[in-house]
Amino acid sequence: MSYIECMAMPQMRAADREFFAVVADVVFGNPFSPQRAVLFLRLVPGASLSDPARDREALARVIAPRLAPWVREGVPALKGLPADDRRLLEPALLYVCYQRYVPQLDALIEQQATQIGAPLTVPFGNEILAELVRRGFAEERAVRYVALFFQIRRAFYFIGHSLTGECESMRRLREALWNNVFTHDMRSYEAALWSRMEDFSTVLLGETGTGKGSAASAIGRSGFIPYLPSQRRFAANFAETFIAINLLQFPETLIESELFGHRKGAFTGAIESHVGVFERCSAHGALLLDEIGEATIPMQIKLLQVLQERTFTPLGGHEKKRFSGRVIVATNRPLVAARRDGRFRDDFFYRLCSDVIEVPTLRQRIAESPDELPQLVQHLVTRITGAQVPELVAAVLKALGSGLPRGYAWPGNVRELEQSVRRLLLTGRYAPDVSPAAPDEEGALVDMVRSGTLTADELLARYCAVLYRLYGTYAEVAKRTGLDPRTSRKYVEKAIAGAHRMRDQLAR
Repeated sequence: MSYIECMAMPQMRAADREFFAVVADVVFGNPFSPQRAVLFLRLVPGASLSDPARDREALARVIAPRLAPWVREGVPALKGLPADDRRLLEPALLYVCYQRYVPQLDALIEQQATQIGAPLTVPFGNEILAELVRRGFAEERAVRYVALFFQIRRAFYFIGHSLTGECESMRRLREALWNNVFTHDMRSYEAALWSRMEDFSTVLLGETGTGKGSAASAIGRSGFIPYLPSQRRFAANFAETFIAINLLQFPETLIESELFGHRKGAFTGAIESHVGVFERCSAHGALLLDEIGEATIPMQIKLLQVLQERTFTPLGGHEKKRFSGRVIVATNRPLVAARRDGRFRDDFFYRLCSDVIEVPTLRQRIAESPDELPQLVQHLVTRITGAQVPELVAAVLKALGSGLPRGYAWPGNVRELEQSVRRLLLTGRYAPDVSPAAPDEEGALVDMVRSGTLTADELLARYCAVLYRLYGTYAEVAKRTGLDPRTSRKYVEKAIAGAHRMRDQLAR
């Protein structure tokens, strides 16, 4: 293209550059972060941010006219721009193309989610590819963007829709899971890290029943899966890219075989070969090792070697096999104490903790938002019955309101709530068992502090009770709080009396 032809093409102004820079931050930003919401509202003033489909369409309508001068002229107009300006336009071009194919991508996800076996044919995949090439993207990058479009929609499906709850701690959880999949800056992810995520292990912390398995599944099913243009399909079925194993599910003598597999005759009773989960895990997926806090020291050493070398050998075999998936571990145990006591190796922890994500308790979620329990009950009733039945939701909520004491701590978390809904649907009654251990006092105290529901007097009483349980004397409580022993005893007894009242209410 000659100099005169370049000058005749539309050029970018300062206002255009500012607009497209904000677009880039929105397109590549974490959709669950408050920063991205602020930027979105700069582009689409008055958007509700409560209807993702409507918001996508509104943003596309804002972007399209600003892109028109270059899109109308085609690739020559884009090539006539300085390199920095071309790069600035790319996110807007990608977004408009992506938004056009969202319905088809979502339909493909819904269809594939219920099917086991080979990936489905993607009839529109090469259409996306051709459109991106027409917009000036090199074919290799365009192929990668087809895969990224599919990955982004899966992440919305599993992170945005599968994890119910609108309170602040659940928003933070979604934000953390999205960063875990795409990193905190999707530009870096697209440029270099999309093919390197197996090097990033994740630790999920949280009490029993909080939903650590669902969080791990959201990560495992949202990984990058290459698009194969010649076959018009993706390289793997995302419905099979996540494998979970509970380390307490198997006796210690068999856990190594379940992890790494064994060859026929490797030990007494090995009458045929067995493929372990490390070999079954897809290179495009993830493996969850649940209850990692219970792993023995010898098993921690073997797992550390797999993570460092990315290879393993089945029992009774000699051939080294490569593991290419991501590793996610989960535990309800406080790993700080386990490491301090020598039950969890520091080197193993540091190899696992590329990211540490805490899944909130149900009591924290309810304390943060009064709408959290009704939303969860509605979701559970719909999932259990397969239909939206407002009358059943109202009946369950009424029964919970009358049958549970105010401020009930839900020690079994979401898992307990789900079973309470099932019991209410069956019997019309739910009286929680009082025999299982209540949630730890320290965890309950942290949740209440986070939610801002304690008065200063209640906070001091609960803190004194925690110290008394840890150190066993009123003198030690007084020493650590600066109170005199008599006052510290008063606060401890106040907290204990409150706990007894709660237990009596549950028993009635």
